[in-house]
Amino acid sequence: MHPMKGSIQRRLTVAINWSAARIASLDSRESYEDSYALTEEFREWILCIEEHPSLMAEHVLMVPCAEQLQALLELRRQGAGHDSDGLLEI
Repeated sequence: MHPMKGSIQRRLTVAINWSAARIASLDSRESYEDSYALTEEFREWILCIEEHPSLMAEHVLMVPCAEQLQALLELRRQGAGHDSDGLLEI
């Protein structure tokens, strides 16, 4: 596993900071059910970001770069990976 790229790390940091501020705001208004729900939603992010950044990379969906997408398309043309080729058809 590789550590996350800096841009991903920054986006996660913003999301985590937002969630922490929102949780604190909900707690201050004694909206504990909403606070708990948000805490559960962001639990992996809040707990793993510092200690286990490699685990975070597994939970972040990223759009593939052009080279990765081209490789996936080439595999598809060759008939490889029919069941799980990594492409989403819409």
